[in-house]
Amino acid sequence: MDLSQYILRRLLVMIPVLVFVSIFSFSIIHITPGDPVTMMVNPRLGEEAIKATEARLGLDRSLPMQYLMFLNRIVRGDFGRSLYSREQVSSMILYRLPLTLTLMFLGLGLAYLTAIPIGVLAAVRRGSLTDYLTMVIPMIGVGLPRFWLGLILMLIFSINLNWFPVAGHGTVSHIVLPSVTLAATSMAYVARVMRSSMLEVLQKDYVRTARSKGLLERVVIFKHALRNAINPVIALFGLDFGWIIGGAVMVEFVFNRPGLGRLMVDSIQMRDYPVFQVLILFLTASVILGNLLGDVLLALSNPRIRHK
Repeated sequence: MDLSQYILRRLLVMIPVLVFVSIFSFSIIHITPGDPVTMMVNPRLGEEAIKATEARLGLDRSLPMQYLMFLNRIVRGDFGRSLYSREQVSSMILYRLPLTLTLMFLGLGLAYLTAIPIGVLAAVRRGSLTDYLTMVIPMIGVGLPRFWLGLILMLIFSINLNWFPVAGHGTVSHIVLPSVTLAATSMAYVARVMRSSMLEVLQKDYVRTARSKGLLERVVIFKHALRNAINPVIALFGLDFGWIIGGAVMVEFVFNRPGLGRLMVDSIQMRDYPVFQVLILFLTASVILGNLLGDVLLALSNPRIRHK
């Protein structure tokens, strides 16, 4: 099976996964206590006004029928309208998507550009104080939930030191703390994987041979060892690419950035069914495509895996 067939096969597998997720998200949002109509209509207007609103929004039909209507719209490329603003859901997502993508790519870039050198340094100086420090500090990022870490950074660097804005968006300084918060967990995992992979590669015969030829240590490390040790990190990048979007949703809420995270929270609080359901499908598809991207990048970087 060549690479194009493999990609097509993985894309086809997405269909049943997305259908299952759509059923699950549809069920969760509808069984959650709360009714969007009661939030939209003043109870003083009476039962008739409530029923008229339900009929106008299609909420008077049975849940299976509502789901089939939702699925029919998705298949036709119509993501529906918000129950409240009546704005197209696709327009709402596209308007906020650049903010989320900017945060996501900055977080990924910061995590990997920091973690890979840390992992290599820790492996080369195994057992030293540098090894322990470079591993202990990133692991703190694993133990801290993103929302709690964001609040800590906000307290120190925004409120106490007044170096960065507390929340919002608009300038470069607004995105510094959210990017660091988003990158912290990924950086810790990537550094650990990079260190373990590098330690394994440094024990290989071809590395010993390169050293025995009298090559400079930096040539041995970066030309011979790193090229092979980085493969697990490439695979991890695919997982991170998908999952970090979910992390961006949480970070955006903490720092009050009007991206997909803010939209997700608002849709849950307001029981805006169309917006919530489409966002869940979007995040799920992002995770699946992220995993596929990691597999493809790994195959392109490693001929043996591409052959398999």
